[in-house]
Amino acid sequence: MKNNKVTQPIYLDYMATTPLDPRVLQKMLPYLGSVSNGIFGNPSSNHYYGYHAKEGVEEARAKVATLINCDPKNIIWTSGATEANNLAIKGAAGFYNRQGKHLITCKTEHKSVLDPCKYLETCGFEVTYLTPETDGLINLNKLEQAFRQDTILVTIMQANNETGVIQDIAKIGELTRAKGILLHVDAVQSAGKIPIDLQKLKVDLMSFSGHKVYGPKGVGALYIRSQPKLHLIAQIHGGSQEHELRAGTLATHQLVGMGEAFHLASKEMTEESDRLLFLRNKLWHGIKNLGNIHLNGSITNRIANNLNLSFDDIEGELLLSALKDLAISHTSACIKGIEPSYVLKAMGISSKLALNALRISLGRFTTEKEIDTTIKHINHVVMTLRRS
Repeated sequence: MKNNKVTQPIYLDYMATTPLDPRVLQKMLPYLGSVSNGIFGNPSSNHYYGYHAKEGVEEARAKVATLINCDPKNIIWTSGATEANNLAIKGAAGFYNRQGKHLITCKTEHKSVLDPCKYLETCGFEVTYLTPETDGLINLNKLEQAFRQDTILVTIMQANNETGVIQDIAKIGELTRAKGILLHVDAVQSAGKIPIDLQKLKVDLMSFSGHKVYGPKGVGALYIRSQPKLHLIAQIHGGSQEHELRAGTLATHQLVGMGEAFHLASKEMTEESDRLLFLRNKLWHGIKNLGNIHLNGSITNRIANNLNLSFDDIEGELLLSALKDLAISHTSACIKGIEPSYVLKAMGISSKLALNALRISLGRFTTEKEIDTTIKHINHVVMTLRRS
């Protein structure tokens, strides 16, 4: 009898999504259960089942808050980081528009930041799009020079979703707070990978996602500063949930899952980051001698699990299809079609190299054996393509 088992490629696309940690799944399952377990209810219901479901929601909220060192009351649940970014940017612009209609962001932001900014431009707002340096970092002098009397919000991601480059949020926060300008940070790719302390950072709004931290898809959160109180205009209406900032029945099982994922990250982040940095460096040193290879973005100011690289003599799409034993990507999973990465082009990288870019991202379940196999596979495929 033939063995029809399909060999799965090695998964190296953790920045697109992470698999659900089995420990997270076990925490979620009871909240999808029957009447007998008493925790399946609507957390807004004023009875036994609602109260017990709400306990799970609030426990999860506290776990998210612990990872980033803030009061749980500052956490608002959303359906994901895209909604959190929209609520932060459009919500702040809607409330503070009498103080000004100027926003500042960077050309390398995620589409869930850039598209709300473009929308606001149709509503009478002005947006300054900063061009990063060639290493992906923002020049803080240029940021400060972009401040105006009517600037109400700066929105900058902490770790880029393509290059993994880490911005200096601490220094950016010092600049914005000194001018009384709100700072929103997309922390989707940094939460659980690098320390975040919102008691020290001068950040007013920060967005998070469950499925980038080994939690479920379809759930996220927004941190909203409360001292002094920050106001937002709700983007979803239809109920009084989440302090009337986000209407809709809470998906208890998903919130519980995100809470547990953040809890695990708070316990394991340091050890995991060290392991991933070792594996990433081993991978890079195992392929960089192929030549004609470019590492895109700062190697020092970069999260531990990311490599973004381009071969200047091999088409990216051809290389991606030839690397059939690896699950990797060109750019963000949110970009439709095959086109040069706008993130890399904003960094001054040519269209050719941007189109040839590959994003390799490691994660919790990546093994050293898989990295050894990946090194051999990339070396073999690249040398084969160059001979053809």
